[in-house]
Amino acid sequence: MTGKEHGTRNSREALQQALARTLGSLPARTLWLDLDSRRRFRGTLLALTAGELVAVEADDGGGVDIRRLSRSDIVELAGRDRAGLGTLEARSRDRLLGRWHYTVAVARDVGRFVEDFRRHGPEGEGAAPGMPGEEGGEPEDLVPVEKPRVGVLFRLLPFARPHLASLALGVLLTLASTGIGLVPPLLTWPLVDEVLTPYQEQTRGIREDASKSPEEVRQSLETLRESGTSTFGRVPWLLAGMLGAAVAAWLLSWAQGWVLASLSERVSAGLRNRTYAHLQTLSIDYFTARRTGDLVSRISSDTDRICYFLSDTLTDFTTDLLMLVGSAGMLFYMDPVLAAATLGTLPMVFLTTWATRKRLSEGFLRSSRTWAEMTAMLADTIPGIKVVKAFAQERREVRRFEEANARIVATNNQVNRLWTFLWPTVGMVNQLGVVVAWAFGAWRVWDQQITVGVLTAFLAYIARFYSRIEAMTRMGGSTQRAAASAQRIFEVLDRTPGVPDPPRPVAVSSIRGEVELDRVGFRYGSRRVLEDVTLRIRPGEMVGIVGPTGAGKTTLLDLICRFRDPTEGTIRVDGIDLRSMTVLDYRRHIGIVLQEPFLFYGTIADNIAYGRPEATRDEIVAAARAARAHDFILQLPEGYDSIVGERGQTLSGGERQRISIARAILIDPRILVLDEATSSVDTRTEMEIQEALDHLVQGRTTIAIAHRLSTLRKADRLVVLEGGRVVEEGTHEALLAGGGLYKTLWEAQVHQEEQRRKA
Repeated sequence: MTGKEHGTRNSREALQQALARTLGSLPARTLWLDLDSRRRFRGTLLALTAGELVAVEADDGGGVDIRRLSRSDIVELAGRDRAGLGTLEARSRDRLLGRWHYTVAVARDVGRFVEDFRRHGPEGEGAAPGMPGEEGGEPEDLVPVEKPRVGVLFRLLPFARPHLASLALGVLLTLASTGIGLVPPLLTWPLVDEVLTPYQEQTRGIREDASKSPEEVRQSLETLRESGTSTFGRVPWLLAGMLGAAVAAWLLSWAQGWVLASLSERVSAGLRNRTYAHLQTLSIDYFTARRTGDLVSRISSDTDRICYFLSDTLTDFTTDLLMLVGSAGMLFYMDPVLAAATLGTLPMVFLTTWATRKRLSEGFLRSSRTWAEMTAMLADTIPGIKVVKAFAQERREVRRFEEANARIVATNNQVNRLWTFLWPTVGMVNQLGVVVAWAFGAWRVWDQQITVGVLTAFLAYIARFYSRIEAMTRMGGSTQRAAASAQRIFEVLDRTPGVPDPPRPVAVSSIRGEVELDRVGFRYGSRRVLEDVTLRIRPGEMVGIVGPTGAGKTTLLDLICRFRDPTEGTIRVDGIDLRSMTVLDYRRHIGIVLQEPFLFYGTIADNIAYGRPEATRDEIVAAARAARAHDFILQLPEGYDSIVGERGQTLSGGERQRISIARAILIDPRILVLDEATSSVDTRTEMEIQEALDHLVQGRTTIAIAHRLSTLRKADRLVVLEGGRVVEEGTHEALLAGGGLYKTLWEAQVHQEEQRRKA
């Protein structure tokens, strides 16, 4: 155990003892935060009691500071994170009650604590017992989530705005198909009362006439059928009406389904486009704090679930709702008393659905996130399969996958227990409504308040009514899943870009390449990375950034490239504040060669032309020649049309780096950023890459980091960083003569190279 860990343990125990003395005992629900209110690693202890939220932390005098907040005053308790630093805030309706800080190391614990606070009311009571899916409590390893609301689905409406014509047509077709669907039961009324019942009474009278012989009865029945006094001749017309209405309803439903399915696909495509486009505007910090698989799941699986909801569930819901309204109208039209008695069971359906709605929505959001966890695991292990096999960790990865899969099963089982309780309950209540309709309807017929035809039509409508109720209840699962998916999508869309464009940007068509840093500072969470960095780089000058590991070199390049904005000070290019330009205008003048070059799946030509897709083949070849890549490209089976594997894995590190250099050469940048471009290759490949870089830096402002200091000897100036500050500045020779940190680093590398040669 390290000294820091020992100190942390002692601090936590001291705060627990102080809390126990204050409250009489240690509460069951506590949370340890690894930062205090001044963002120091001294820690804060939070506790939930029946009526309070208590915060305990050490003060500067060696004692403890205890704050007690009434839970009835806290309207919202929420945790938020940015760049590795989390903030937990307790708010009332009009003010901030408390704010505490933590690192991402305890973010999961914070989520559980917030979930506990939300699940238990101000009096400390738990959820109501007896509901399926709640026994045994929540599995310990499930991810805490915010409660999704079905209302989030209304935020999809703006995505349908460009397709109003299709939406209007779909609504008209829905109204028409629903209206025609109400016709067949209505035709049973005259069929029974005006055709079948009178005919039955006429034939019964003939058969019961005792004065007629059997032969006379037969002749009388034949005469009745052939005479115009029989109403039986209307049967074919009424049946034809029913058949025609059914066929028309089918055609209209088909057209409605096609129109609305096409509309939902376009809305979902727009949602995917918008989400992906918004992701491109977010800063590097956002992506470093999230797993790739989770983001992929949001754009693919979640949007597909929303598409299914729009094309099937929402369409069926709208149709069913219109059919409910129409059927209810017909029921009250035929017999208001019977309708009121029959629909008396509806409140039971609504109460059952309402009681389970919140737990279902929470469960479906948990399900989405556990699925995203598994997708993220696949996104990690499949590209890294070589590392998995190299360290013989196949069984471990299989166990991790099985555990993630088990979390999915546990989450879905909670939902399924509740879901399988809900819809059979609704079905039972619906059957009870049908029995009530029969019982009350039979009494109304016996009391001669309605006819048999009315009861027959009434039962046909009531059957449709309750079948639609049951169908709508079953839609609840799809609706809650769609709401959970929509919430995950809008979590991305609601994220504000960390590097925003200004409202009135300065137009920049070309730049000279002068870069000036004025008292620049940067914090990553609670850690200060850069402090008071002042530096001016002249147009066309090559400046090397050197220093020990953790000095802030890469962060400085990130700020110059505007992957992040400084938390203090200003960066100017040609005298213009970077934050006054649009990111697109600025970055089109920057070329970047990274330590680990990233190549996309595709041809070599496409990868070289990534920054200029319109480049001709001659321009691509010229860039490859300048990068010393042309010769090895011609040795590939398809030359420039050869497919590189995912992330360029079919090429060596040096080959990938030279293609990356060619990509930078092709866009002809005014500012060139080299982030340890030769650190991961052998000496011979380094020489070839260095030749390419020598060609690339000509006439450009160049800022370079290099692991091997010898590669920066040609730089016009070297800037030495230590602890986020500039400690030395000058040429290679001047810094060696100065005897400072640079000389120490240089001599250490020279000694290391000598030891390597001797070995």
